[in-house]
Amino acid sequence: MNGRVISLQIRTEKHGEPARVSEAVGFVGGGIEGDIHAHRTSRAVLVVDRATLDALDLRPGDLREEITTDGLPDVTNLPVDTELRIGAATLRVNGPCEPCTHIGELLGVPDPEALRQSLLGRRGALCTVVTVTAPIHVGDPVEVLVSA
Repeated sequence: MNGRVISLQIRTEKHGEPARVSEAVGFVGGGIEGDIHAHRTSRAVLVVDRATLDALDLRPGDLREEITTDGLPDVTNLPVDTELRIGAATLRVNGPCEPCTHIGELLGVPDPEALRQSLLGRRGALCTVVTVTAPIHVGDPVEVLVSA
């Protein structure tokens, strides 16, 4: 299973709007430099595929993901410890991101619970950066590696 990066986002404050960036630098043992989750160890980077966004008429960053991909529609269900090579970085999957009503509230949807229900099993994969040799760029390939 392979894909590519179609969008990168960072947030500098908890409830802030995601800002699109053309490149992002991974922080080994954490997330993306400059992002509010950069120093977390397990919920550091959220990877969401375009298929989820398209199905719900959402835009990249709406689910507060740092990395939006195309070509990995089942990224949410990758096994724990699977590695994703994204450009010059490698991320380890820590598990699926459980949907919450908070996202619907941030997006101002009429029924946050309905949005939460629609995201079950497809909210994305929570990851940690394990190696990095250069920034991740929009357009970079994404390769799913065999799980450890």
